[in-house]
Order: sequence, then C-alpha cells, then structure tokens
Amino acid sequence: MDVAYSVVTYVVLALTVLYILKVLNSWTKSTDNNFPPGPRCLPLIGNLHIIDLKKPHQTLMKLSKIYGSVFSIQMGMKKMVVLAGYETVKDALVNHAEEFGERARTPIFQKMDKGKGVILSHGDNWKVMRRFTITTLRDFGMGKSSIEQKVIEECAHLIQHFESFKGKPFDNTMIMNAAVANIIVAILLGHRMDYEDPTFLRLLNLTNENVRLLGSPMISLYNIFPVIGFLPGNHRTIVNNVKELYAFIKNTFVGHLKDLDENDQRSFIDAFLVRQKKEERNPQSYFHNKNLTVVVRNLFSAGMETTSTSLRWGLLLMMKYPDIQEKVQKEITRVIGSAQPNYNHRTEMPFTNAVIHETQRFADILPMSLPHETTKDVNFKGYLIPKGTYIIPLLSSVLHDKTQFEDPEQFNPNHFLDSEGNFIKKAAFMPFSAGARVCAGETLARMEVFIFFTNLLQKFTFRPPSGVTDVNLNSGIGLTTTPLPHMICAIPRF
Repeated sequence: MDVAYSVVTYVVLALTVLYILKVLNSWTKSTDNNFPPGPRCLPLIGNLHIIDLKKPHQTLMKLSKIYGSVFSIQMGMKKMVVLAGYETVKDALVNHAEEFGERARTPIFQKMDKGKGVILSHGDNWKVMRRFTITTLRDFGMGKSSIEQKVIEECAHLIQHFESFKGKPFDNTMIMNAAVANIIVAILLGHRMDYEDPTFLRLLNLTNENVRLLGSPMISLYNIFPVIGFLPGNHRTIVNNVKELYAFIKNTFVGHLKDLDENDQRSFIDAFLVRQKKEERNPQSYFHNKNLTVVVRNLFSAGMETTSTSLRWGLLLMMKYPDIQEKVQKEITRVIGSAQPNYNHRTEMPFTNAVIHETQRFADILPMSLPHETTKDVNFKGYLIPKGTYIIPLLSSVLHDKTQFEDPEQFNPNHFLDSEGNFIKKAAFMPFSAGARVCAGETLARMEVFIFFTNLLQKFTFRPPSGVTDVNLNSGIGLTTTPLPHMICAIPRF
C-alpha cells in the first residue's frame, strides 16, 4: 500500500514538474521568432495580475500606449496579440482579412455553441452559415422597405408603452430590449411577440443575464483556466441559460416543420428547414438542427443586444445634454414635422445622424470585438504572428483614436460634421467591427437605431427624474458596454 502510494506521489510530482517546465517554456517563448512585445509575464498566471478583469479593454488601452499598436499579453498559458488604433485594426481585418479572419476558440463560447452557428463558428461551417444568413435576411427585408415598415410598426407599440407612464420615471431596459428584439423575432418566427408575453420576457432575461455574465471576472478566469469548470459559478449559469434558449428554439422549429410549405416561406426558420430538406441526402450538409438552433439564438441575441443598448445610451445622453436633445428635436420638426420618420430622412438630417453615430462611437458597446484567430503564420507590422494565435481587435482604440477623432473622450456630434454642418462619414467608425467578420446585421441595425431614435425624440423629451442633478455615464460590467441601471422620464411633446 505504502509502495503504491509512493509511486503515485512520484508520478504526480513528475507531472507537476513537467507542467511547470512547459509553462516556463511558454513564458519565455515570446522572445523568440520576433513575436510582438508585451509586459513581462509571471509563471502560470502570465499577465493576469495587471489586467482589470471587470473592464479589461481599459488595461489594454493603457498598454497600447507603452508597447504600440501591435503587442502581446499572456493570460495564464495563452499568448494573445492585441491590435490597437484605426490603421492597425483596419490593416489586419480588412487588408489581411484571410489571415485574421478565423474566430478564436474560447472555452465558454465552445461550451455554449460547440463551434456551430454563425457568430462563433469556424471554417466552412461559418462560411456556409454566414452566406445563408445574409441572403435570407435580405430575402426577408433587411435593407428594404418591408422591414422598415416592421420597425415603424414596432415604434408605435413602444411609444404607446412610453406614454403609459405619463411622464413618471421608469426603467427602459426591458422594454427597449423587447421592442428591438421584436424586429428580429418577426424575421425568425414570422410574427412579433407581446411585451407582456411571459415566454418572451423569459427569453429576454436569459439573454440579458448571459451578456452580463460573459463579461464577468469569473468567466475570464474560466477561459484562462478551464480546469475550474467543475466548480459552480457563472459558466454553469450561462450554459444552463443557453440550454433553456435552445429548448425554446427546438420546440419552435418543430412547430414550423409541421406546417412547412416550401412555396410559402414565412420566416427564417422556414427557409432553413426548406434548405435542410433539399440537402437531407447530403451527409456533409451544414443544414442540420444543431446549426439551426445556434444560428437562431445568435441572431436573437445579436439582433437585440447592441441595438437596444445603443438606443438606451442615446436616451441617456439626451438627458445628459438637453441642448443637444433640443437641437435634434428642432431638426426633426423642420425636416419631418408631425409626419412619420423613415430611414430616408437621415440624408436631410445631418445633425441627428451625427448624434446617432457619436452615440455609438462614445458608447463603445463591444470594446474588444469578439476574439479572432490567425489562420496561418503572418508577417504583420514587422512581427511574426504564428498560426492559431488569439487576436484581440481593440475596437475601443479605434473609436477613441485621436488621429481620427479630435476629442475622443468627450461626447461631441461635431466628430461627424464638417465646418458647414454637413454629415461626414468616418472610416474609423467601426462599432460593428470590419472585414470578413463584420456584423451580418449591420444594415438592419443602422436602420433600427435611426428610426427608433427619431420616433422617440419626435414624440418625447427625455429628462432625469426630479431630484437627479447629474446623469451618470459610467458603464456596467458585461460582454457589452451597457449603461448603469437608471430611470428616465418621457415627457410628451404634444
């Protein structure tokens, strides 16, 4: 018994020594092969001790000022390369789209989606699902007047809800999520859902909770040390939430399958199921149920989160800067009057358009984008970045690039206006990322933000509750940059 115990002890010690040697080898390897520079690492934890896990992008912004636009950090044993500044991020994602176009494999995302779907998938699966998704979204109206009409109709429901508070304070988080989510729901399912529908509210709450937890320090630690997965924590909550979302989606597409008419496709799910039937004899087909459930969840989450968050920031900023709000309203009155705002009005409303763009720039909603990965060894900006390297395109550094925006730390619509007050496009406006992995729903999101924002500012003036003397622009913790919980007052203008 004692001999067996000793053998086990020696084996464990030997494996521990080998593990430490491997870590040390990884720790010093970055000095070889002209790898990008970065802060000195500690064994086992790498640079974990210097990273603010609540808001890691802020640490990376500071490090970029020390190490330049291409630098490395190490989280645990994993080397990562950070790309900072407009020119560098554009060069990587656009000019070297193939080399930087893969999605990094992150433990929590692998647990959630198993590499399927469209946002977090890889290789040919991603290419096929993305092509199908964009084509189908266009077939169901993305970028066309048909989807614009759905957005306008949803605005009417949202305005009615705002009116019900009669100018009294309310939290707009869930209602903004519901209104925006209903646009993608109408495409995915073929109909909108009622704001009070308990199933709808459950889906929104699950999605909100996951977005918040994905940016938590616990999840960062899990991604660095997945061995802690056996412990209870946020990673298990996220996976359980995803399972519940998938259960709803599966029940939904089973119902669609029963009533499927190839000649009358009413929704994204119908279109997928029709394609699935056509390829049912192809064992290599990507049109299987797993991809369907993940794609639908991807579109629901992405179609709701960033747009509703942009709008919530927009209303918060209007409360913070009432003079800017008044100027937007004057432009709405002059150009639209009491008529129904539509997306074409943006060409006649340079100030409102600039305010919306500046809101998305200032809000910095996805500061580190989603992680990329190199598909091959690449020589970039004088450095050799090996195949399979985890890449962080620091979008925050693009939206706050002083070479592109005069005063990036301040909310200033003049960033998107020339000296004569005309709207000007900025190439560094990258809230949707860029290159091969740019947001598939960017066209829809731009339309939604403009129509919702102008409709709300046409009908209401937004003010903080009585007694609130300063509007807090600090952000919460999460995968996306969201406003802190707050109350708003929607005062009818007419």
